[in-house]
Amino acid sequence: MTSEPNRIRHSDEPPVFVTGAAGHVGANLVRRLCADGVRVRVLLRHEDNNQGLEGLEVERVFGDLRDLDATRSAIKGCRGVYHVAAKISTIDGNRAHKHEIFECNVLGTRNVLRAAREIDAGRVVVTGSFSAVGYDPDNPSAPSNETMSFYPMERTMPYERSKSLVESECWHAAAKGQDVIVATCCAVVGGADFFPSRLGRTLCDYTDGKLHAYVDGGFEFVAARDIVAGHLLCMQHGRSGEKYIFSTEYKTISDLLDLYEEVSGRRRPRRRIPANLMYVFSEAASFYLSRFHPDFPQRFTPGAIRLLKKRRHANLDKAKRELGYQPTTIREAVHEAYAFHYHERKAITNPRAKKPLLRANGKARAENAAPDSHLHMTADGGAS
Repeated sequence: MTSEPNRIRHSDEPPVFVTGAAGHVGANLVRRLCADGVRVRVLLRHEDNNQGLEGLEVERVFGDLRDLDATRSAIKGCRGVYHVAAKISTIDGNRAHKHEIFECNVLGTRNVLRAAREIDAGRVVVTGSFSAVGYDPDNPSAPSNETMSFYPMERTMPYERSKSLVESECWHAAAKGQDVIVATCCAVVGGADFFPSRLGRTLCDYTDGKLHAYVDGGFEFVAARDIVAGHLLCMQHGRSGEKYIFSTEYKTISDLLDLYEEVSGRRRPRRRIPANLMYVFSEAASFYLSRFHPDFPQRFTPGAIRLLKKRRHANLDKAKRELGYQPTTIREAVHEAYAFHYHERKAITNPRAKKPLLRANGKARAENAAPDSHLHMTADGGAS
């Protein structure tokens, strides 16, 4: 592990520690912490895309969570840990792929928890996944809550299984007396999406005319600002040994395309492929691509289609009741995502695309915003 000098906020308070800080959730979380005046130390890997942290006043250390000694050294001196890092994938992949997911997600979490416990770093908030929350097999669309156990009796993705095991690591640590909470995350929509995420790529492809058909279905989506708020609420007010689900709204893919049409000005594709038909095609395509073109991005994988077909809903009562969680809207999040990909990443190349109502930071109206738009932005970037 190596350190990189950087401008750090002057404070007597120890820094908080963030893993996965360059990813979608992590980059938004670090920005919020910095805006709140919190000292932040992040763990990065040299081989990753760390563009999401450029220009931020954070302390950077480099290492790998799979290395316990490096993880222990990185956390030393911190107070409070946000463990956001995870290898996210919706493909089954080969043996090496599965092994990497297990090591990064499960063993990485075990190392973070052990290191934080040994050096007394205080509370650890671990980012969980809604795909690892249980559901009613006879009625998958019935709202799921935190008491429902992961259901492994149907076909599941390696990522889903790994996140269920991540929770097990957390509960083992809690049983030893460690202060740990799981902040359960749904599909994230919003800015600071530098990698980009699957949803970010889809938004850009849609606007650039590369999306010619869609598969309907539904899932729980969470605005980036809302999942960040959820992590902060867990750190401040959560009960140790508990998990909380954070979502903003349930949306169908058709709902999302309506929003994409609104922000981009581009007409949505008319062709809707039946999910069952697309599932058969995706099985063959994913099998071939995973083995012969593993770096080719796969949009509709068998795992993703299975999730969409279940149309799963989330019950947010616990987070609202215990933490005071108040979700915003996915419409706001889509506008923020579009502005980010248009202005900052410059990933939208269609000259006919509508110019965003927001700038990349989501807070300022574009000078040439459409005058007839019905989205009225407030001074802090909210919508009314």
